[in-house]
Amino acid sequence: QVQLVESGGGLVQAGGSLRLSCAASGRTFTIYTMGWFRQAPGKEREFVATISWNGGSTSYADSVKGRFAISKDNAKNTVDLQMNFLKPEDTAVYYCARHRVPRHYSGSYLPRDFGSWGQGTQVTVSS
Repeated sequence: QVQLVESGGGLVQAGGSLRLSCAASGRTFTIYTMGWFRQAPGKEREFVATISWNGGSTSYADSVKGRFAISKDNAKNTVDLQMNFLKPEDTAVYYCARHRVPRHYSGSYLPRDFGSWGQGTQVTVSS
């Protein structure tokens, strides 16, 4: 069973930046698509970004496109989310997740497509 541990959350002013990182255990990290999701209070968990198992393809939610960037380092077993030009509506708990199926990528995902989740890291953007 893979373990995913997020870090890098915090409090930032609107317009600022944060970089989230997710460290994965296990030797099969390189064959899985990874994703970032977020959940704000009172709302459902929503897709933010995803990256294919080899890092060659990425996809973003419309709400973060052009501001966030996902990257994957298969040598270090990490997947990062660089968040720029943050807005108060980006405030949420951010979760790292691993897709259920190895070597599968379609570019748009629902939370149920991912079978392993981290514990989450809080991001708060003040206005």
